[in-house]
Amino acid sequence: MTHGPVQRAIHVLRPLLCGVLLLALPWAHASGKNVKPDPDGLPPQDVKDLHYGDVLFYFYQDDYFDSITRLLAAMELNRLPNTQGEAELLLGGLYLSLGEHVEAGRIFEKLLAGNASENVRNKAWFYLGKVWYQRGYLEESERALRQVSDKIQPRISAERYMLLAQLMLRQQRYDDAIAALSAWHGAPDWTAYAQFNLGVALVRTGRLPEAISHLDQVGRMETSSEELLALRDKANLALGFALLQAERAADARPILQRVRLDGPYSSKALLGVGWADSALGEFKRALVPWLALRKRNLLDSAVQESYLTVPYAYNQLGATGQAADFYNSAIESFDAEMKRIDGSIEQIRAGNLLDRLLNDDKKDTLTWYWQLKTLPDAPESRYLYQLLAGNEFQEGLKNYRELEFMSRNLDDWREDLSAFNDMLDTRQQAYNEELPKADAVMAATDLDALTQKRVDFESRINQIEKSNDFAALGTAEEQQNWARLKRIDEYLSLHPNDTELDEMRDRLRLLKGVMYWRLSQSFKARLWNERRTVKELEASLADTQTRTILVKQARQNMPNNTGAFAVQVGAVSARIEGLQQRLTALSERQNRFLQTLAIRELELQKQRIEVYQVQARYELAAIYDKASDKPATDKSKVRP
Repeated sequence: MTHGPVQRAIHVLRPLLCGVLLLALPWAHASGKNVKPDPDGLPPQDVKDLHYGDVLFYFYQDDYFDSITRLLAAMELNRLPNTQGEAELLLGGLYLSLGEHVEAGRIFEKLLAGNASENVRNKAWFYLGKVWYQRGYLEESERALRQVSDKIQPRISAERYMLLAQLMLRQQRYDDAIAALSAWHGAPDWTAYAQFNLGVALVRTGRLPEAISHLDQVGRMETSSEELLALRDKANLALGFALLQAERAADARPILQRVRLDGPYSSKALLGVGWADSALGEFKRALVPWLALRKRNLLDSAVQESYLTVPYAYNQLGATGQAADFYNSAIESFDAEMKRIDGSIEQIRAGNLLDRLLNDDKKDTLTWYWQLKTLPDAPESRYLYQLLAGNEFQEGLKNYRELEFMSRNLDDWREDLSAFNDMLDTRQQAYNEELPKADAVMAATDLDALTQKRVDFESRINQIEKSNDFAALGTAEEQQNWARLKRIDEYLSLHPNDTELDEMRDRLRLLKGVMYWRLSQSFKARLWNERRTVKELEASLADTQTRTILVKQARQNMPNNTGAFAVQVGAVSARIEGLQQRLTALSERQNRFLQTLAIRELELQKQRIEVYQVQARYELAAIYDKASDKPATDKSKVRP
């Protein structure tokens, strides 16, 4: 009876992570629109680190596993210089999403010990205490919640006080819970839960007169909310049974009749109304709710009890024959039900329960608020609705699902590592194929000779410049023409007295002058081009020498690098194998744990049915014994 809005709130991490985001995440300005700052959080700001934006991309898609992986990698590589604090806070929230409350608590406490603002500390402690409460770490939860000051939003303050009261109720500290709830105030829906829990605490301390007003107030509230309607039914049921236990059946009956017939507590309410009628001696009236209850599913404990109360009422009315019939029917129904339970237990022990439960699950992401929503069409499913709705089994099943997710993730990494091995093999093969070609090229290249040629070129250019040898830098055609003119000049020099060659001498002087003028005009430009060519050659030779050194180094390092990469891949493979073995062992343990929970639930149902069956046999035997002691005329009333 200690469930309330806290159960509603703590089953969903979205409020938690949104709250953490309120503290930790800078608000991105979308489409240039202004974002109103939260008065209780940090002011809006842009995402300044690219890698942090990458983390948020996956976070907002509810892909928490990829988000935490990228966040850890970015933090390891120091790629979040502007958002380190926000990243730490988000990391704590993501660890909480995976149930790593110890690591998350360490991160939160480290941050809270720093220079965080009071609003940030209050919200961080609140959400940390909230998740610890869900996980069942009540002492840690209370310690965190008491770190929150009263300077916080009214909504969060109200929920904080409610959580503290819930803690006290779960620890059976009823007096402390009463003191806390008596001074509590908040929104109307939270007030209803506070009144309900206060009434429950008063009942458990034996203070029924004080509890009546609180439970009755909740039981009479007007609401259209399905959740508050269920709370109203629960309050009426709790008060009604408390009054029954106090032997106030007349007061209990109208209260139990306020419970909706289509609500989740209708079966227990029908049972209680019948007991109230029978306590008042109105057994015929008690048969009305009990017979209606008997038509319902036998899996309900209230329905199982009705299999005994109906013949009990007939027996009290003197209709022993009908009572005997109903007892016989109850015995047969209980026997058949126990056989079905035994079959379901065998199916669970075969190890198929979790695989069936998760058969239709996509299993592609890890999110905090994942829950099992559909049950497989299996015999054992009909007995496990109550168990599967409980927080313990849901949390255990979520943990098992996360283990399976991580196991598949490791399988993917194992396949990726095989690709890395293929890459290394391909690299080695390419190296072996290219090495002879590289050796042949290097063997055919004489860098020393090429360097000496460059030196010779530069010396020749210097000599040309010093001697002003214009023709030396002419084109091939110009050099040919210049050589022809020189040969003609030499011929004319051999015949200085031949007057017939005077005209040729004049023409030669003219041609030499024209050509000399052309060569001298372009000499400096051609000289500059030649020197530039030599410098380019020098740079090319230097680059070639560098590349030659790199090739030699690469040739020496290639086997070592490939071997080092292979060692790293092998180490990661071994680590993955070790982690996979650990996950397999943990999955098996979790599977056995959940199987134990399921079998324990079925055994409890079986034990309860066995008790009812023994009672039915005993009452049936008592009817027969009583009938055998009566005259024969009375025996006709009993139909065995």
